[in-house]
Amino acid sequence: MTTLAVDDIHLHYGAAEALRGVSVKAEPASITCVLGRNGVGKTSLLRAITGQHPVSSGSVDFDGAALNNQPPYARAARGIGVVPQGREIFPLLTVEENLETGFACLGRRSRTIPPEVFELFPVLETMLSRRGGDLSGGQQQQLAIGRALVTRPKLLILDEPTEGIQPSIIKDIGRALSYLRDTAGLTILLVEQYLDFCRELADRVYIMDRGEIVHSGPAQDLDNPDVRAHLMV
Repeated sequence: MTTLAVDDIHLHYGAAEALRGVSVKAEPASITCVLGRNGVGKTSLLRAITGQHPVSSGSVDFDGAALNNQPPYARAARGIGVVPQGREIFPLLTVEENLETGFACLGRRSRTIPPEVFELFPVLETMLSRRGGDLSGGQQQQLAIGRALVTRPKLLILDEPTEGIQPSIIKDIGRALSYLRDTAGLTILLVEQYLDFCRELADRVYIMDRGEIVHSGPAQDLDNPDVRAHLMV
């Protein structure tokens, strides 16, 4: 079973400190949600975990191994799948070709699209020959999640997957994440601003403010007005 452990990390952009002593743990077969307003360091935390920006100090451990010095492609090969903010699909490639870009970190024998991608998001199977740019925003988000699942991740990281998405697709994404946790045993780290989405899905929540963790606890804590106050502008 796979655990992500982020311990006391600091991260700088030049002289500016974006993360200050952040510690987060994502347990196996669970959904961990990181909440916070814009600009508090949530995406910087993900950049530290995925290797897109080096940490100044502290450690990032995954599946029992230290990741601090590993580049992004090595972390992907270890089983970290990412659904980036804004989806970042390839608009001129077909749906099938977009999914196949997930093959990059796989061995030759594993380069197939898992059936669960189409079980979770049937619309993708009906649109395999359509260009990614022709899909709606919600369909592109499903495609981005499908592409991450093609990599056979042990840890799935999603950066604000509900942003700009219609409610019906948000429900589909919620059902898919619940299935991946409960049936596939996937470890999921979710960065969000949509409080109710996290409250319904998450097992544990962390709240960030000004580059620090200001609250951690079970998702039920979000019912507490004092906890929710951390998320107010």
